[in-house]
Amino acid sequence: MSIFIDDSTRLVVQGITGRDGSFHTNQMLEYGTQVVAGVTPGKGGQSFTADNGTTVPIFNTVEEAVEKEGANTSVIYVPPAFASGAIMEAADAGIAFIVAITEGIPVMDMTRTYAFVKDRGARLLGPNCPGAITPGVAKVGIIPGQITTPGPVGVVSRSGTLTYEAVNQLTEAGIGQSTCVGIGGDPIIGTNFIDTLRAFGEDPATEAIVMIGEIGGTDEQEAAAWVQEHLEIPVVGFIAGQTAPPGRQMGHAGAIISGSAGTAEEKMKVFEEHGIAVAKRPVDIRALIQEALAG
Repeated sequence: MSIFIDDSTRLVVQGITGRDGSFHTNQMLEYGTQVVAGVTPGKGGQSFTADNGTTVPIFNTVEEAVEKEGANTSVIYVPPAFASGAIMEAADAGIAFIVAITEGIPVMDMTRTYAFVKDRGARLLGPNCPGAITPGVAKVGIIPGQITTPGPVGVVSRSGTLTYEAVNQLTEAGIGQSTCVGIGGDPIIGTNFIDTLRAFGEDPATEAIVMIGEIGGTDEQEAAAWVQEHLEIPVVGFIAGQTAPPGRQMGHAGAIISGSAGTAEEKMKVFEEHGIAVAKRPVDIRALIQEALAG
C-alpha cells in the first residue's frame, strides 16, 4: 500500500504546455503515472503528445478535466503570480489531492488559498515542494523515479534535495520505500509533518519512517511530540542546517532561525528526547533504519 498516491491516481497537469509542465509530464508518464489531462487556459481542445507517444487531452479548466477524464489529483506547474488561483481552481473542481510544485508564491496569497482548500476538504501538498512518489506505482511531481525502489520505509522531508539524498541512501542499501513525500519549506504549506506521519502510521505497508527537517520554526518539535504519543512504528530523523549561522535564512523561506527553538541543535535534542533516532549525517540514515527495521 501507500499514502496519498497509488494506482487509482488520475492526474491532471495544470500548466502542461509550459517548459516545466511539459518536461515533468513526460517524466511522470514514463514512470507509469496515469496522466489523464492537462489544463492550459486558451488551449482547450488541443493535446499534449509525450515522448513515448501517449496523447493527453488539454482543457481550459480543471472542472472539464474532472468531468471528462475523471481526474482526482492535480499537479501545478504554474508561475507564482497565478499559482494560488490554480490551487483554488483545482479544489473548487473537486480534486482531492493537489500538489503545488511552484516556488515563490506570496505568503498573503497562500494565507487565503490554504483556508479555501481546507474548506473544500481537499489535501494540498506544498507549495515549493518536490511532490510525492509511490515507488513502482506513480509519481506526482519532480522526485526522480530512478532512485526509488518499493519497500517498507516512508520518507517525509521539508527539503527536496535531501529527500533525494535520503531515498538514494536507502535504495543503495537495499531498503525500499512505501511512499516518499516532500512537504515543502515555505512558511505556509498545506500538509505538514504530523499530517504525513499520521498517514504513514495508518498504512500497513510502512514499517519505519525517515523524517527530514531543517532549521527554523518548531514543526519538527511538534512532530516529535506527536510521534512519541501516537506512533507505534520507529522514526529516524535528520535535521539540515547544523552549521547555519543564527539569524541567517538558509534556502527555504521557512528556514530561518528565530530564537533557540529554531536551531538544529534544539531540534535534534527534542528528537532524541521523544525516542527518535537522530542521524548526524545523511549517510547515517541507512544504518539507523536497518536497526529500526530489525528491532
